[in-house]
This record gives sequence, structure tokens and C-alpha cells, in this order.
Amino acid sequence: MEDLVTTGDLAKALGVSRGAVIRWVNDGLITPDVTTPGGHHRWSVERVREQLKGQRKRDE
Repeated sequence: MEDLVTTGDLAKALGVSRGAVIRWVNDGLITPDVTTPGGHHRWSVERVREQLKGQRKRDE
């Protein structure tokens, strides 16, 4: 299983701002792999890329 990263690290990997990632979560475009008891999300970068790719296909 791929290592899970923080929201900030996910944003860096995708080349977007942390705020963009948070907006995508709030808009239901992506879902975290894990949410800690403190409310922090952890992500698989590849899984998020797949979620975004699927979203783009729906928008076309």
C-alpha cells in the first residue's frame, strides 16, 4: 500500500494550493483515505489523481 501523505504534501504533489485541496474536499470531488481523530486528512496521491481524472471525464 502506498504511503499516505498530509494535505499539504498532497497539494505539493499535485502542484496546487492547500486551499484548493480543501475546496475539493468540501465540494465532494475527492475523499481522504483516512481522517485522524483530530480531523486531519491523509491521502494516497495516486488515488486522488484517479478521483480527479474520473471527475474530469464526467465534466466532459
